[in-house]
Amino acid sequence: METRRDERIGQLLAALKRSDKLHLKEAAALLGVSEMTIRRDLSANSAPVVLLGGYIVLEPRSAGHYLLSDQKTRLVEEKRRAAELAASLLQPHQMAFFDCGTTTPWIIEAIHHDLPFTGVCYSLNTFLALQEKPLCRAILCGGEFHASNAIFKPLNFNETLSNLRPDIAFYSAAGVHAQQGATCFNLEELPVKHWAMSHAQFHVLVVDHSKFGKVRQASMGPLSQFDVLVSDCRPDESLVNAAKTYQIKLMY
Repeated sequence: METRRDERIGQLLAALKRSDKLHLKEAAALLGVSEMTIRRDLSANSAPVVLLGGYIVLEPRSAGHYLLSDQKTRLVEEKRRAAELAASLLQPHQMAFFDCGTTTPWIIEAIHHDLPFTGVCYSLNTFLALQEKPLCRAILCGGEFHASNAIFKPLNFNETLSNLRPDIAFYSAAGVHAQQGATCFNLEELPVKHWAMSHAQFHVLVVDHSKFGKVRQASMGPLSQFDVLVSDCRPDESLVNAAKTYQIKLMY
């Protein structure tokens, strides 16, 4: 038996056949329900559509080790706390690079609406979050789309990225280890992460505490490459000692 939730999901799917995304407010008006009702509808794991950066989009399906849709509801408050601290580092009129992942949109959400800045990104959810900031000049680096983590892998770095020199870069990671450094799940993310590490002036690693001590298969780089490590709580002693050694500022 089809429930009212199923009916609403069906209407959203029909709407997404006409457009690649639908703003949450538009969806609420279309269905005649509150935004909270739609959020509850989409919170179930079986939902074929997801909410990313204030927009409803089709669920990205993949057999990869990391699914953006799987991660977006985990440790939300922890990610939000770390993100708010990280957002305080952005200054007016700076150019900022924003990494992919589920923590990054929280950084953007925490940026004041009256702050003018340029945001450089390569992932769909990050771009949609930047669109919500009225004084943001958003630059999306195009390329081959990877649905599992919603990123665009550039085919030619000379088209856009080689012309940019961000003032500050915000990175996400799936693992942060005192000896092995920062790591992530997906190799296709590395070219843009490494570009940012080579061209940005100031580097901020933003992770929740569940990433401490973890090592994943794709190496972003040693901890010494970062200026600041931001999290929701104090890192373990090995990371605290590494931060002292490499003169990394800790924020938690």
